Amino acid sequence: MDGKTTIKYLQAYIKAKDYHPELLKDYFFKLTEEVGELSRAMRKDLRAQGGDVRGTIDEELFDVIYYALAIANLYGIDIEEVAKAKAEINESRYPSSVRFEKYR
Repeated sequence: MDGKTTIKYLQAYIKAKDYHPELLKDYFFKLTEEVGELSRAMRKDLRAQGGDVRGTIDEELFDVIYYALAIANLYGIDIEEVAKAKAEINESRYPSSVRFEKYR
């Protein structure tokens, strides 16, 4: 293990910790709430300092990712697999010299 946190690990961690299909609507409300908090942190340019992430862009970005992955879990969506498929679609729509490496 290289010490890196993968999307697959993070998604499995969130599913083990916080999986409540009956709260789908609430997860979506939390996601939109966190997007609003991210907007506020960005507007104020609040960044983590000295390891303290509370109320910062850093924390709010994680919260957005958390609830997006929690919703993906409720639908049985493997985000790593979706990333591969979506990258392929995007590469055909928006050609670039940068290629998504599907097996990384």
